[in-house]
Amino acid sequence: MAGEGNDDVKAMSFEQALDALEKIVDDLERGDVPLDQSIRIYERGEALKVHCDRLLKAAEDKVEKIRLSRDGKPVGTEPLDAD
Repeated sequence: MAGEGNDDVKAMSFEQALDALEKIVDDLERGDVPLDQSIRIYERGEALKVHCDRLLKAAEDKVEKIRLSRDGKPVGTEPLDAD
């Protein structure tokens, strides 16, 4: 399973997880990794991808735009994608 042995992923920053994911992609693309190791690092890559997606979603939820009054003064915020 993708979560086994990858508990450290949850503590990574987005940048750390992205760097680790890029290294895994490079290793897999080179093709010189033994099959059993390829499976392990692919599973780790999946855990890293899920973690990055979660961090991006959390960041998107925090992004807000400032609402302005008619005279151009800030009056509050609303979600960026308010429809």
